[in-house]
Amino acid sequence: MDDLKKELSIQEHKMSIEGVCRKYQTDIVQGLSNAKAAEFLIRDGPNALTPPLTTPEWVKFCHQLFGGFSILLWIGASLCFMAYSIQTATEDDLLYDNLYLGIVLTLVVVISSCFSYFQEAKSSKIMESFKNMVPQQALVIREGETVQINAEELVTGDLIEVKAGDRIPADMRVVSANGCKVDNSSLTGESQPQRRSPDYTNDNPLESKNIAFFSTNCVEGTARGIVICTGDRTAMGRIATLASGLETGKTPIAKEIEHFIHIITGVAVFLGVTFFILALTLGYKWLEAAIFLIGIIVANVPEGLLATVTVCLTLTAKHMARKKCLVKNLEAVETLGSTSTICTDKTGTLTENRMTVEHMWFDNQIHKAEN
Repeated sequence: MDDLKKELSIQEHKMSIEGVCRKYQTDIVQGLSNAKAAEFLIRDGPNALTPPLTTPEWVKFCHQLFGGFSILLWIGASLCFMAYSIQTATEDDLLYDNLYLGIVLTLVVVISSCFSYFQEAKSSKIMESFKNMVPQQALVIREGETVQINAEELVTGDLIEVKAGDRIPADMRVVSANGCKVDNSSLTGESQPQRRSPDYTNDNPLESKNIAFFSTNCVEGTARGIVICTGDRTAMGRIATLASGLETGKTPIAKEIEHFIHIITGVAVFLGVTFFILALTLGYKWLEAAIFLIGIIVANVPEGLLATVTVCLTLTAKHMARKKCLVKNLEAVETLGSTSTICTDKTGTLTENRMTVEHMWFDNQIHKAEN
C-alpha cells in the first residue's frame, strides 16, 4: 500500500521509441507475435482492474437480520420466550401474551430484514449488469495485422491504435499521432483536451505528452502507441487499488441507532432491575420478580421503529430509482439527506464537458440558439 502512495515512477516517457521496443520485445511495425502475446498474458494476467472483495450474500442477509436495531428486537423476543417458559413451568392459569409478543417481534425483524436485503440486492444486480453490457474493444497490431480484441486481452508490448471517441485501453507510450487530443479529466482533473505526440516534454509522466493513460478518452485525431502498463499497474489502477483499500466509516443513521440502542438498553435494564429488587422486597417469589424484570425490559423496546425506518428508506430508494438513481445501501439514503456540502469535480461529473451556445446577440437582438 505504501508503494502505491508514491509518485508514479515510469521511465518509458524518457526513453526512445527504439528503447521501448527493446524493453517490451516488440516491433514498431509488426507488433508482438501471437505466441509472445499469449506468453505475456499468462505472465501478467488480463488487462482489467481487480474488483474489490465482495461480501457473500448470506453475510449481507445476516447483517440485515442481526445488525443495528435488529439485535435489540431479538433480545426482546428472546426475553418474551423466556418469560413464557417460566410461566409455563410455574403457573396453572397460563397466559399467552409473552408468546404472542415474542412471535410478533421475530416476524418484525425477519420481514424488515428481507425488505432491506432484497431492495439492496436488486440495485446491486442492476449495477453489476451495467459492467458487462458492452465489453471494451481495442485495435491491436500483431504480426503485422490489425485485429480487434477485447481490451482485457491486451499485454505489455502490444502495438495499439486509438481514434476519436475511443477509450484508452491501457497506459501507452505514443509512437505516432495525428492531431490526437485526450480528455484527462478523469485522471488529472484537467477540463481542456490535452494534445498527445511522440515527443518527450516533461520529467513527470503525468505531464508528458507522449504518454496516454488508461480510462482517459481520445476526443480528437488518431494515435498509435505501445502498451507499457496493464490492469492494476496502470495509473488509474493504482488509484483504484488505493481507493478500494480505504476503510468505510459508519453512516450517520447507523451511529444514531447505535447511540439510541445504548440509551434504551440502559434505561430498560435500570428500570427492570429496580422493579426486580422491589418485587423481592415486597415478598414476591424470585420467578415472579424475574417475569416483572423481563416484562419491563421488553416494554421499553420500540417494536415499530425498525419497520418504520425500513419502510421509509425503502420508499425513498424506490422514488430515487424512478429518477434513475440506484441506491446500493439503504442507509446511504439518509446519509445523502444529512449532507450539507458536496465537494466534487465539475467536469464530467456535474457537466458533460461539452460547450453549447444558448443565446446569440445579433443585429441588436438576442436570439435563442437551436440545434
